[in-house]
Amino acid sequence: MALKKASELLHAVHGFGPYFDSESRILILGSFPSVLSRAKNFYYGHPVNRFWPLLSHFFDIPIPNDIDGKKKILKDIHIALYDVIDECDITGSSDVSIKNPILTDISSILSESSVQKILLNGKKAGELFVRYQLPIIGDRIPYFVMPSTSPANAAYRLDDLIRAWAPELLICKSGSGV
Repeated sequence: MALKKASELLHAVHGFGPYFDSESRILILGSFPSVLSRAKNFYYGHPVNRFWPLLSHFFDIPIPNDIDGKKKILKDIHIALYDVIDECDITGSSDVSIKNPILTDISSILSESSVQKILLNGKKAGELFVRYQLPIIGDRIPYFVMPSTSPANAAYRLDDLIRAWAPELLICKSGSGV
């Protein structure tokens, strides 16, 4: 079998569904899981992605080591996770290469949870959300495009991300039990 080039556009499927419960207050949407996140079968699986360190610092909790630990933390701090896209053609993990997106259905998260706002992890997630999801769900829930926690966003250090994300995470800090 021939190896595929890293620059080749391939069709990829999300592979795992949303994480949320009835008490989730914030829905954080990425664009599409990275190759490593898809392989690990959960969100923000790349070891240098700053998503888990951001939550760890803001909520003063240890960085979880495994999926069960990550789910417990998300439950405790009332955060739901999903992505804007369920399937697409993509080169590696490059958001800018995304073609032919097929949307995720976020309606069940919004109807079965206590989501009060949507945070979009990065510009591409924001662009995709506004273009494809917003016309479906309307503007009844406020949304905010946040700086990406991806290692590709080298313009932001972890401290910068914490300052940028903190005001939007506050509704989860009060009464989170952490």
